[in-house]
Amino acid sequence: MKRSYIIILSCCILLASNIFISAETTRNAIMQAQPLSPQAQISLLTSSPSDDHVFTVYGHTAIRVNDPGKPFDKVFNYGIFDDSKPNFIYRFATGKTDYKVMAYDFKYHLAEYTERGSEVYEQVLNLLPEEKEALWQALVWNAQPENSVYRYNFFFDNCATRPVVMIENNIKGTIKYPIQTKLPTFRDAINHCTRNDPWITFGCDLILGLPTDRTMTLKETFFLPEYLKVAFDQSEIVRNGAAQPLVAKVNILAKETLVRKAPPPFFASPLFCFTLFFIIILMLTRNEWRRKRYYRRLDCLLFFIAGIAGCILFFLSFISVHPSTFPNISLLWLHPLHLIGVALFSVKKFNNMAFWYHFINFAVILIMVVGWIFIPQHFNLAFIPLIASLWIRSGRTLLRRK
Repeated sequence: MKRSYIIILSCCILLASNIFISAETTRNAIMQAQPLSPQAQISLLTSSPSDDHVFTVYGHTAIRVNDPGKPFDKVFNYGIFDDSKPNFIYRFATGKTDYKVMAYDFKYHLAEYTERGSEVYEQVLNLLPEEKEALWQALVWNAQPENSVYRYNFFFDNCATRPVVMIENNIKGTIKYPIQTKLPTFRDAINHCTRNDPWITFGCDLILGLPTDRTMTLKETFFLPEYLKVAFDQSEIVRNGAAQPLVAKVNILAKETLVRKAPPPFFASPLFCFTLFFIIILMLTRNEWRRKRYYRRLDCLLFFIAGIAGCILFFLSFISVHPSTFPNISLLWLHPLHLIGVALFSVKKFNNMAFWYHFINFAVILIMVVGWIFIPQHFNLAFIPLIASLWIRSGRTLLRRK
């Protein structure tokens, strides 16, 4: 998926903005839950996506509590990585990454996203005084160090979904969300966010499996801040049968000033690069055929690379707890068994077994490609030259035995 393994996983872990907050600011933010004044307002803050990093293309959500009567103005951010636990690399790879909520002064939050060039969109919630107080007390309790950590899940428990849960759990009424007749799949929503970086899109399409192609419910779209923002603008809060708008007022606290990154030229895209790779494999195979030789090292190198990539894909699908990585049809052409094939190709006395390995690989890929039209998992076009490279090398071996 588009890059290196770390970048791939960053796509699944870093939906939240990665902000820097000083230790002094953090200490000052965790305060006693003093009662709010009548002037207090609680808002949902949505920061628009940027193309700066892989973890900023999704945007960010936070809760603001502004009480001029005290005075204080705090942001509760559920997108802070918990770095207090050991074995970071292992937890990162397995999807067992913990995040935490942190409270800090609003001015730091606004400065971060203003500098980035993102829009900061504030939705002041239409809450009763007792609802504001209950939500405020819950947020302060949640931000205490002993209560702040949670297990991050890219789709179902992240910096955008947590604020929704906090709001829903601390109001007297219920939120009536708009009825949506047409909703995207998880993959469509992600690919829209990564549309300007085809390598990230390629990576996501590779590691995210069949569940990602399921159409989302409205509440499932809330893992992306932009969907949450739109839903809140169209929602109502119902108390004792009476409905009122959930959002009392909207403020644009910072205008978007960033210049969107243009997609890279076609020659820098995965489709072009892998097509060029396939052409090289094809030319070498043609030369091999004309010379009536067998380029054993070519097969070893190609299938070794595919086997290593397959190990990563296997790990993400079967061992990690990253969401929606299993089942994954891509495991039919990119899997750890290719490393067994490399061992067979390397030793001449295993030529007969190597032939049968190529036969099985050739048949599986052919059946997979034909059958993919009946499988609802998205097929990235950049897969084609990679699959074709493996298929043509196996096919060449079958012809060589005739």
